[in-house]
Amino acid sequence: MRRSIPVLAATAGGLALLANFHTTSTAVGTTGVSATAPASRPSPGDDGDSPRQPIGRVTTTTTTQSAAATSPTTVAGTKTATGSAIRTAYGPVQVRVTMRGDQLVDVQALQLPSDRSRSARISQEAGPILRTEALRAQSANIDIVSGASYTSEGYARSLQSAIDAAR
Repeated sequence: MRRSIPVLAATAGGLALLANFHTTSTAVGTTGVSATAPASRPSPGDDGDSPRQPIGRVTTTTTTQSAAATSPTTVAGTKTATGSAIRTAYGPVQVRVTMRGDQLVDVQALQLPSDRSRSARISQEAGPILRTEALRAQSANIDIVSGASYTSEGYARSLQSAIDAAR
């Protein structure tokens, strides 16, 4: 009987915490993102500590152009366009692309999650990997970076809107 009261109190407290748990939606805009290979997602508050490496492929499909993407700037045969700012659970992601014809020649991350020190550290590691993946793929069909799946998906969505704006 002595143990049952603390156990019941702990169970009731746990259920109350679970009932008050709220998740946030990361869907913004009208670009769909789906992983074609299994990719683990961190739970809110857990950005992951594993080494950053591609673990899956992000594919994008655009149904309409977002108003946040800029119109392209043309300089000597190259076009530069900024993609939509995509909100993620850890902060905004936005990229700018430079294209020569249909070839992607540069990708710059204008915004990556940085509001927490851990998010900033993950972004510093994931940003160059995502850039390399985009230049290698020559599209927004890039690999998801382990431990930075939200950032990877936001990067791919912003990249796709920038590519669409540049074309």
